[in-house]
Amino acid sequence: MAEENSQNAAGGNQAAADPQNRQQLQFAVQRIYVKDISFEAPNSPAVFQQPFKPKVGLDLNTSSQKVGEDLYEVSIKVTAQVRHSEEGTTSFLAEIEQAGLFRISGIEGAQLEHTLGAFCPNVLFPYARECIDNLVNRGGFPPLMLAPVNFEAIYAQKKKREAEQARQQGEQTTQ
Repeated sequence: MAEENSQNAAGGNQAAADPQNRQQLQFAVQRIYVKDISFEAPNSPAVFQQPFKPKVGLDLNTSSQKVGEDLYEVSIKVTAQVRHSEEGTTSFLAEIEQAGLFRISGIEGAQLEHTLGAFCPNVLFPYARECIDNLVNRGGFPPLMLAPVNFEAIYAQKKKREAEQARQQGEQTTQ
């Protein structure tokens, strides 16, 4: 019995160590960079002559594309538009497209899609958040500390919407 267990354990280790039996999982950040950046304060200097009562609007988009063998570019575009809450005039508009190159191998299908749609944006967002805060501060406004974003939840909502749309299209074609 003990011999049988040790043979199974040894056999299991050999199979796991054999690269032909199992593709090696690899995930590495190659580079993080700003792809596009913009700051506008269209109503300055008048905006600085009144009490600052901000109303923040935030827009967030993610995208990914394969740029080489096992190399993917993932980007998040963050747009923060701050208006004066009473007058409705734009105080400032800050936009950044934060991107990264990721080397990913050994992950395929839905798991790769999840990595590109949720995990990679989670890596990039702190950089985008810091950049937006820095832009706003350099524009003469109080810091804009964006709250953390749950890209896992955003990805799950997106997949749920896609499944619902596919179900509805399936119902329409069967009718």
